[in-house]
Amino acid sequence: MATLSIKDVRKAYGSVQVLHGVDIELEDGGFLVLLGPSGCGKSTLLNMIAGLDDTSGGDILIGGRSVVDLAPKDRNIAMVFQSYALYPTMSVARNIGFGLERRGVDADKRKRAVEDAARLLQISHLLDRRPANLSGGQRQRVAMGRAIVRDPELFLFDEPLSNLDAKLRVEMRTEIKRLHERLGTSIVYVTHDQIEAMTLGTKVAVMKGGYIQQLADPRTIYERPANMFVASFIGSPAMNFLPGRLVRNADCVRFEASGVSMAMLASNPAEVSERPVVLGIRPEELKVAARDQASVTGMIDVVEPTGPETMVTVQVGERSVTARVPPRFAGQRNEAIFLTVDPVSINLFDPDTEQRIDI
Repeated sequence: MATLSIKDVRKAYGSVQVLHGVDIELEDGGFLVLLGPSGCGKSTLLNMIAGLDDTSGGDILIGGRSVVDLAPKDRNIAMVFQSYALYPTMSVARNIGFGLERRGVDADKRKRAVEDAARLLQISHLLDRRPANLSGGQRQRVAMGRAIVRDPELFLFDEPLSNLDAKLRVEMRTEIKRLHERLGTSIVYVTHDQIEAMTLGTKVAVMKGGYIQQLADPRTIYERPANMFVASFIGSPAMNFLPGRLVRNADCVRFEASGVSMAMLASNPAEVSERPVVLGIRPEELKVAARDQASVTGMIDVVEPTGPETMVTVQVGERSVTARVPPRFAGQRNEAIFLTVDPVSINLFDPDTEQRIDI
């Protein structure tokens, strides 16, 4: 196991700056997820940790040792790729142990390592098969087994579940989480899937345009996003945004907008200035209420039952918001709906900078 330190890492291709001074610290045994849309720089950063790409500046330390000048084979890492990259003519057992074979590891020791990894991944019964006779999930387990037998200081996963169908993705996500808990080895995991990030990571780095937008544990990122990009990227359906204004009445601060009027929690109401803001509300925080208890009033536009819950699109003033309500919700299109929100769950953002505001 090892810590990972990324210090002011930059990457440029000619005049094009891809990464802008990235700083990340991962504790020993931690699970770091690099999350963001295509082109945000997450795979580039992973490749630099692996040594497959050079840095344009900054330093990368694994276990306290700088690795920027080391070849990939000398970094004591193991990588699992999006493509399984298995040798089609080799058995599962030889695919898993081939790296050890190339390094001259004793045959008996190699066999024990392969059997231990196969047992951990529940593929012992597949050791004599060829990759062509395996399902996608089984092939990914073989690729993971090949990484495990190396006993590295750091695992690197590059969107390993992208090629799997939805059901297999859920199963393999569980396997990766279980694997991390058993091995306790530090992991860096690249994905654009926010569900994978939330379920797997002990720490999530949300990236956009080569910058870290927020680096925190999944719960903090979900409940207290640093800006509107993070707030909209994390969560499905995405956070609702309602532009409006903070107003102060006596010792009370309120948010006012078309169809919305609600009291806000403020540590010192007298010091809160009246100003335009954007209100952020997660769909599950909107609760159906009586008219006299409502802080959000609108008209039902679309009702979408999903089984365990119902998604309701509501027209509030000139904006549409989504509410996640109980499955037996009986409202119909063009009916009025009254909603309430717990002020603790509310997020505020600056309309110009889109950064989070705490009052």
